Amino acid sequence: MYIYKEYYNGLLPNKPDSFLLLHFMNKAYLLLGSNLGDRKKYLSDAVTLLEIHAGKITLKSMLYNTAPWGVTDQDDFLNQAVCVETKLSAQQLLENILYIEEKLGRIRIQKWEARTIDIDILFFNSDIISTDNLTVPHPFLHQRRFALLPLSEIEGNFIHPVLKKSVKILLADCDQNLVVDLV
Repeated sequence: MYIYKEYYNGLLPNKPDSFLLLHFMNKAYLLLGSNLGDRKKYLSDAVTLLEIHAGKITLKSMLYNTAPWGVTDQDDFLNQAVCVETKLSAQQLLENILYIEEKLGRIRIQKWEARTIDIDILFFNSDIISTDNLTVPHPFLHQRRFALLPLSEIEGNFIHPVLKKSVKILLADCDQNLVVDLV
């Protein structure tokens, strides 16, 4: 984004063609989940790797123990929502997330299977993105109490850009009955 000097009352060099290029940080809300091995360590390692490969983690929810969703004959998940400020685009963030998941032993064979780590992009700014490999906001977010509860803890007033409701309202409206317990 270009901001011309007249908006800065002489703070920029006194040249008619001078301008300032501002770098805005993107804000992404992510849900981390693990139901294999040392679940707390996988979440902690994911946060560390996100700091290295994505950006600054500015908010973290508490940890929540959740019954599995989708494929239910597997161990419970440990979930945590985080907010990351990043210079990456949504696509670059996704690519780095996939790298982090692979680094932490994630193997993709079947949808909704047990995993060492799962990192979902719930929101990316207030963007609406639909590509072959990325949909934001997350298409199932409003149906998942295990995602809405930790997200509401860190950013309950965020407005879903498609549904036009706050995270708190989506949580109140969510009729999913899976048990979600604070750890």
